[in-house]
Amino acid sequence: MALLAIDVGNTQTGFGLFEGAELREHWRVATERNRSGDELGALFGNFLDLSAVEGVAVASTVPQLHRAYEDFAKEYARAELLEVGPGVKTGVPVRYDDPREVGPDRIANAVGAVERYGAPCIVVDFGTSTNFDVVSPAGEYVGGVLAPGIEVSMEALAARAARLFRIDFAAPETVIAKNTAQSLQSGLVYGFAGQVDGIVDRIRGELGVEAPTVATGGLADLITPHARTLERIDPFLTLEGVRLIWERNRS
Repeated sequence: MALLAIDVGNTQTGFGLFEGAELREHWRVATERNRSGDELGALFGNFLDLSAVEGVAVASTVPQLHRAYEDFAKEYARAELLEVGPGVKTGVPVRYDDPREVGPDRIANAVGAVERYGAPCIVVDFGTSTNFDVVSPAGEYVGGVLAPGIEVSMEALAARAARLFRIDFAAPETVIAKNTAQSLQSGLVYGFAGQVDGIVDRIRGELGVEAPTVATGGLADLITPHARTLERIDPFLTLEGVRLIWERNRS
């Protein structure tokens, strides 16, 4: 069967078409919080044949779009809908003060990471925020860290500092920069790499094991080469987690 797996983030929405366990096609678009079910139908219909979709699985951090995805699945995909959230079987116990506070994307990342890389593990997701999600040696989601994301930090800096401006997200050749654009690039790339290393080191210290790491999200490629604690990149980890959750709720 063909499954449409969707990861609705605050800034971007990634989605892919699975046939069984194989991700056949994937896309990324801007997230618009006021889209209707009709607009979603037109959007997804531009990318894929909706008549081939037999299931729709969504992990959304944007509650305003809940009704729109219900309408889209019913009226356009004409397929069963699963939204990742409380009460959905994941196979990964959530040890959080209030499990309802954990973003569906974070749960999907944990599920995908355990399946692909085993437990313990640490997922670092470079999105609107930089999320660190931790799975214990027992295979339980035990919490994590949330930090401002790279793009959010750059936008805030450009908005607050009159002489600064937005830059291309790229690593400069040297940490010590000789112009403003490269100075900003150095601060972002090496600053965030240092943040990642510091947080991962502390997480490993609290876990008491050298948990392996996996990076995902739109800017993982930018930071991973410069962070000593990031060992691999899995760009479709969230979608894989959404697919696995769908499968675990079929029986």
